[in-house]
Amino acid sequence: MLEDLVRKSRSYRRFVAAEAVPYATLLELVDLARLSPSAANLQGLKFLVADGQPLNDLIFPCLRFAGHLTGWAGPQAHERPAAYILVLGDTRIKQQFDLDAGIAAQSMMLGAAERGLGGCIMSAINREKLTDALNLPEHFEIVLALALGKPAEKVVLEELGEGQSIHYYRDAEDVHHVPKRKLEDLLVRPEI
Repeated sequence: MLEDLVRKSRSYRRFVAAEAVPYATLLELVDLARLSPSAANLQGLKFLVADGQPLNDLIFPCLRFAGHLTGWAGPQAHERPAAYILVLGDTRIKQQFDLDAGIAAQSMMLGAAERGLGGCIMSAINREKLTDALNLPEHFEIVLALALGKPAEKVVLEELGEGQSIHYYRDAEDVHHVPKRKLEDLLVRPEI
């Protein structure tokens, strides 16, 4: 059921680095992105698939994990993502990619959850450094990075209480908590 996949599709930031994600699985995820809607059907996204070293070692230091977890430097070597999918915008086709990239990324994340994988959609990227490290042609713009692998952490959704911060946190047992606003707090009904 879709709701179950959405609930499973959390932002995981720690993985079982030793457990590889098969390249064929990553291609299946990219194919889900390919089938997703695209503004004006221009299909201006391209995808760089990294399923191990040396690409993973080039990508990892260019990403920032979990801005709200101050004092946490990111996953240790044994917790790093086993794979990445970089969402690239091809500026020869169009100039704005945010809508298409969001749709494509969510499709891939739901596909990952369906396959028992976890991931994190990331936009905190040192794009200049990563573009140089990967020697990407000038017409490619790095829009998003998906970090993927077998999750090595538990992520729990909880209802946001009155006066509670929306910032995610880890408790004493190292469980990652994600406060979510109540449905009624999201709805707007105009007085007509």
